[in-house]
Amino acid sequence: MSYQLMARLYDEFMMEAPYGKWVEFTEYVINKYNLNAPKMIDLGCGTGEITVQLAKKYPITGVDYSSDMLTIASQKAAETNLTINWIHQDLRELEGLSEFDLAISFCDVMNYITTESELNKVFSNIANLLNEDGIFIFDVHSMKHIEEELIENTFADVTEDNAYIWFCYPGEHKGEMFHELTFFASDRDNYSRFDETHHQRTFSVNVYQNLLKNCGLEILNIYADFSIENDFSEESADRIFIIAQKRTR
Repeated sequence: MSYQLMARLYDEFMMEAPYGKWVEFTEYVINKYNLNAPKMIDLGCGTGEITVQLAKKYPITGVDYSSDMLTIASQKAAETNLTINWIHQDLRELEGLSEFDLAISFCDVMNYITTESELNKVFSNIANLLNEDGIFIFDVHSMKHIEEELIENTFADVTEDNAYIWFCYPGEHKGEMFHELTFFASDRDNYSRFDETHHQRTFSVNVYQNLLKNCGLEILNIYADFSIENDFSEESADRIFIIAQKRTR
């Protein structure tokens, strides 16, 4: 799950990512569930693109496993004169966090939690940091998207100074995949190469629902592909958004 060497190139190759749509979806949930100036936490915040945008309106904390990503995120916040609390922690070992009204985890962060036992631990940690009736929003790749559009495919991108090649191959479990990434980064007249492997897995909505319930989190709504229409279909979605609420009473 480490983005160590990739951190400095991440934003360049993610320039077309729909960060604004994640922000809009978050604000839709805030309005729909009448969250008044919610205290927020962004779990798996990466280089802070979403965190910084939301920090312009809401108090927010960013958490990530990669210290390199957090360094970049902190620089962005400083450049925009925003006060954001950045925390270097593994979502499987969260501690010292509490009294949040809203937790978000976007860009398929939860797909990096690749076993049901670890998901149960992560969901339990998130429930513990939420206030009663607090909301948790996250997204995952759908099974269809992984099997039909990612696995056994190769992707590449080239910019003026850098390039990458990304090959996605299946794991031994349904919904499991490994990403083999090779980067070529310019250094004046030469290019340096480095390689990273990322491991992801998705589960059925039913599995997520059962694990969330086990941790005191009740699903309120499920959406597909940034749409706020309630016409969700697990079989046709590419990206699945799940909204859950802490219910311990």
